[in-house]
Amino acid sequence: MRLLARLSARADTAYDNTYHHKLRGRLWRAVEGTKFEQYHDENRPIGMTYSNPFPPGDLREGDERTLLIAAPQEQLLTAIAENLIANRELNIGEMPFHIDELTTVAPDVGEPGSTGTLETGTGLLIRIPPWRAEEYGIESENGQATFWQPEHSMEPFRTQLENNLDKKHRLFCREHLPGPSEKEYALFDDYELIKTFAIPVTVTEGTEMTYVLSKWKFGYTVRDDDHRRHLNLALDTGLGERNALGLGFMNDHDYAE
Repeated sequence: MRLLARLSARADTAYDNTYHHKLRGRLWRAVEGTKFEQYHDENRPIGMTYSNPFPPGDLREGDERTLLIAAPQEQLLTAIAENLIANRELNIGEMPFHIDELTTVAPDVGEPGSTGTLETGTGLLIRIPPWRAEEYGIESENGQATFWQPEHSMEPFRTQLENNLDKKHRLFCREHLPGPSEKEYALFDDYELIKTFAIPVTVTEGTEMTYVLSKWKFGYTVRDDDHRRHLNLALDTGLGERNALGLGFMNDHDYAE
């Protein structure tokens, strides 16, 4: 499930491509005083992710933008929505917006037999842990996780992508239901790499890291109800790591940026 916010710029300003930490901070403030506030300092995914304010580009006063906020927990989105409706000024760093409209949308990949494409709306972060690097023939520097890049081949990419979604499945889906790695088929039929790029990201106040990210188009055929659940979970939580910073946000065709 996701919130769709229609925004209007309140002033002329340059577009900030390093919006991640600032937007995350605003959304965390929206859940202060709720049961979801406890997740702020926990080392576990909250399940929330979000798009960039799109389309990107410098802003003139009155320009319209759209923001999508996704989560598997309806109560979390309700708490955020109530706060955003009560406080319609949405300042993302130096980008000042007004929330003109806020609605809910529920994208669904479709029943078994449906085909389609999911696309990364924001950069996807995949890191290969040092204890698996040797298995893939990758040299790990100083025992640190390695950012996936095309020269590492698709095997570690698919494995880390699936393992990450497995973790979210254990958190947000019923325990008796099989996760992505328990099925014989692959999560996606086709993996089309659009580009890789590096970007500075503020991960905590005063700490900036350069992440190597990638953008993709993933083709799928829904195999069964389990597969449908896995793909819809990817839409709700994002793929890869650092989804609470807005990385790995996924689009379906209706809301492609």
